[in-house]
Amino acid sequence: QVQLVESGGGLVQPGGSLRLSCAASVSIFYAYNMGWYRQAPGKQRELVARLTSGGTTDYADSVKGRFTISRDNAETVYLQMNNLKPEDTAVYYCKADRGRLNFWGQGTQVTVSS
Repeated sequence: QVQLVESGGGLVQPGGSLRLSCAASVSIFYAYNMGWYRQAPGKQRELVARLTSGGTTDYADSVKGRFTISRDNAETVYLQMNNLKPEDTAVYYCKADRGRLNFWGQGTQVTVSS
């Protein structure tokens, strides 16, 4: 069982920045694909950014050029969010997947408001 814990959410003004962190209970990132997802009230959960075990990244069109997914070791993945907009407000979740295995974190709230 892999446990993922997100942190770094909060309230920020439009145009501001936040960095989310996802810490795993074991060293998994080089064997798992990692993703950041978000879910706004009344909406479906959507993929924001993805980092494969091979190092390939992919982003939702709505965040390209503003968000960056990265990892600095085998246990922590980040989502750097710049130029935040009110429509980025959501609960952000970290996910690790490999084949049929999927693990989710508990989520962290990001609110973009003036």
